[in-house]
Amino acid sequence: MHRPTRSAVLPAVLPAALALCLSGLPALAEMPEGISHFTLPNGLETVVIQDHRAPVIVQMVWYKIGAADERPGKSGIAHYLEHLMFKGTDKLEPGELSKTVTANGGMDNAFTSYDYTAYFQRIASDRLPLIMEMEADRMANLKIGEDDWQAERQVVLEERAQRVDSEPRALFAEERGAVQFYNHPYGRPVIGWRQEMEGLTRADAIEWYDDHYSPNEAVLILAGDVTPEKARELAEQYYGPVAAKGEAEPRIRPQEPTQRSPRRMEMRDPRVAQPMLIRSMLATERNAGDQKPAAALTVLAELLGGSMQTSVLGRELALTGKAIWVNAGYDGLSVDPTTFSVSMVPAQNLAPQDAEALLDKALASFVETGPDEADLERVKTRIRAARIYARDSAHGRAYDYGQGLATGLLIEDVNDWPDILAQVTAEEVTDAARTLLSSKATVTGWLLPAEPEQQAEAETPASSGGAAAQGRPPLRPTPRDIPAEEVQG
Repeated sequence: MHRPTRSAVLPAVLPAALALCLSGLPALAEMPEGISHFTLPNGLETVVIQDHRAPVIVQMVWYKIGAADERPGKSGIAHYLEHLMFKGTDKLEPGELSKTVTANGGMDNAFTSYDYTAYFQRIASDRLPLIMEMEADRMANLKIGEDDWQAERQVVLEERAQRVDSEPRALFAEERGAVQFYNHPYGRPVIGWRQEMEGLTRADAIEWYDDHYSPNEAVLILAGDVTPEKARELAEQYYGPVAAKGEAEPRIRPQEPTQRSPRRMEMRDPRVAQPMLIRSMLATERNAGDQKPAAALTVLAELLGGSMQTSVLGRELALTGKAIWVNAGYDGLSVDPTTFSVSMVPAQNLAPQDAEALLDKALASFVETGPDEADLERVKTRIRAARIYARDSAHGRAYDYGQGLATGLLIEDVNDWPDILAQVTAEEVTDAARTLLSSKATVTGWLLPAEPEQQAEAETPASSGGAAAQGRPPLRPTPRDIPAEEVQG
């Protein structure tokens, strides 16, 4: 069976430095060396990334469907079906796919986000036919038993209890998301609301699978020790016979209306030891053929909070002893408008209102002056170096192409992204900052320790909750300034 111990809530946003690549190449890059691309007659788009340094292959199948595509009242169905995909087919017993991969020295897993659901294996390259056959089989022939669906629903409920309900930061992220979006489904959690998860059924899972798990709504990535010719041959052999389930429909979702006013919220919990501030606002996503606005925001995030030592907020707040931690976060790889956030953990004994005033002052100063040219060049150098290191991983490159194509970009957009980033100017960053940071439609959230009387109550032996009552130390903030947007396993 699908092993629940592999489950973990992870941020869907990769570190900004790993998502960037800068170079001085022409404006439109050709297909990079070692990258090939084709589409099967049934609509399965395929990218092959050659890397013959080790006899290893990574296979990833990305379905262009995620939590933001769920119908109202059925939150969590995308992640629930991801779990059920390990329950077998007519050829495979429940859990047999993972056991077979492990027995052959490999590893496998899956993850669900707002915009996609992905499955992957990493294994010796001579086992590629084996994993392709099994993955193609469950693309077409998933079997959900009468007993499986109830047991797995309990697994995802327990996962929510462990990863969200017992974690103040995760609960805070959920509440901030619901406040951030008036209408768009990005405002509900990927894992789902508990009350709706409890009502998910086998029929719901089968309907989701039948409607969305089709080769013409998927992307296949093969990265590692394989040639384009062999990859096409095997893809045609194993995935080619899988029939498309009708025409792929456009991803039409409820859209966000214009937001005109700032919103504030706070959450208190006895397990929180140090206050944390997170301010977020809507921001454009990367769009096919039009990635320049997202590129400017990507560089802006690095300039503001990419480094505790050299970023604007790092120098202004962390190095002066006014903050323990600062950050700025943005990832444009989404189907619809996403968020840009800035966050800080104030120094001990600095009142929240004073800390927020200091953050406002630092941001206002940047909006007025724009980036220092030396800072901009340092960020570009740092980003370029990080990207070179990231490209050393076949899995990381597979993720780049899979996530890009699954969120609506074309192969050319993924290829051109490094060059578009390289051309970002100080003026473009300044314009992006002025537009974004002058917005009144912000959500400012504070995660705070409990009031003294609440803390005392939580620490009494009779208390059913609270960290001290359960023998756990208080939770301290960690460098995670964005909601969990990806559920793995």
